[in-house]
Amino acid sequence: MTWLRAAGTMARSPVALPLGVMLGVAVVDALTGPEYNLLPVYAAGPAIAAGRGPIRTVVAMGGVAALLCLLFAAKADRFGELRMYVALVAIAYVTLAAVYTAWVRIRTERRLVDVQEVARTLEDVLFVPLPPVIGPVRLGASYVSASRTTRVGGDLYKAVPSPYGVRFVIADVQGKGLGTVRCAAVVLAAFREAGPESEDLAEVGRRIESALNRSTDGQRFVTGILAQVDPAGQLLAFNHGHPAPLLRTADGGISFVEPDEPVLPFGLTGLAGSGDPLDSVTRLTLCPGDRLLLYTDGLSEARDGDGRFYPVDERAGPLLGEGSPEEALRRVRADVAAFTGAPPDDDSALILVEFTPEAG
Repeated sequence: MTWLRAAGTMARSPVALPLGVMLGVAVVDALTGPEYNLLPVYAAGPAIAAGRGPIRTVVAMGGVAALLCLLFAAKADRFGELRMYVALVAIAYVTLAAVYTAWVRIRTERRLVDVQEVARTLEDVLFVPLPPVIGPVRLGASYVSASRTTRVGGDLYKAVPSPYGVRFVIADVQGKGLGTVRCAAVVLAAFREAGPESEDLAEVGRRIESALNRSTDGQRFVTGILAQVDPAGQLLAFNHGHPAPLLRTADGGISFVEPDEPVLPFGLTGLAGSGDPLDSVTRLTLCPGDRLLLYTDGLSEARDGDGRFYPVDERAGPLLGEGSPEEALRRVRADVAAFTGAPPDDDSALILVEFTPEAG
């Protein structure tokens, strides 16, 4: 096992592959004899080193290539001939090009590291882990990004305590890119400020709308749900053009919580005219053990190989009943992965809220 570990370490070394290639050329050069001119092929060493190694490694591989060229030129009685000098010039030019390539690659890698650091900082701001219990509810949350390098995106969630009950927001910003992340940060900041102190849940929505109007370009809208659960189990919810939450009752009943009236997404409520779209609110009384799944369309629009959407009520609903909310969400994630058979192609956020008055 020790030699296997040593072999693995050598394979990861930036000098292993270029040295191996040059040694392979040397073996072929020795076997074919002086009638073949393989001297310029040693330039493959520094060219390959540019893909992984630092600049000093590229230069070192260029030196090894030149040394091998001289040794095999002398072995074949070609030392001092024109072809030897042509091969040395070729190795020198390839080494210089490889040095430039390595320099550009290293700069790009450093920029990528900086971007990833910024992304991790944004993750810490946007996705502070939710506590397992807030007042009369137990919570679980999950976020999956379609990006392989970062989980920052336009989906967001948050839960805060207030004198009027536990308040939640889950939202999905239209579009992609940094503008989407900026909108998500604006929504979260407004909710964190207004959620714990506003007496009226509708006022929280107005504050989010106002923050979007002040801080964004007005070219994006945000679908989302604002919800509140008080100690008596009274659920209030505003659905701003968002997928309806899924309710699993303590006795196993599964149903969607559809809004009483449609409410436009955040960023578009000004188009509703003189009436206030936030006057419509869904009201529901939760019983102990009832669980409410809030999610973004990355879950409901996940597709299998035949293009069928993930049936949230049929597949996720039965999985929500057992274990802690976090365990239930892990089962849902595993089921979605089995259903699609592929990595996610859209971000998705999930919050599972269980009404447990004894927890408070």
